Amino acid sequence: MERETDTVRGRIDLAAGTLTGTQLALAVGFVAALGFTLLFLQEPLAHDALHNFRHSAGVTCH
Repeated sequence: MERETDTVRGRIDLAAGTLTGTQLALAVGFVAALGFTLLFLQEPLAHDALHNFRHSAGVTCH
């Protein structure tokens, strides 16, 4: 029995089919705000906290 692999593309397709346009816009805005924060907020204390958050979210950053 073959098992389907869970992919990011599959999750996006599922979200696009089940969310409204407003919900999608809010999700994209949230991801953009989080990305901006992770990229540009580099104060040492904030950077360490965000670094730990990235690891807890499963993001490999080094």
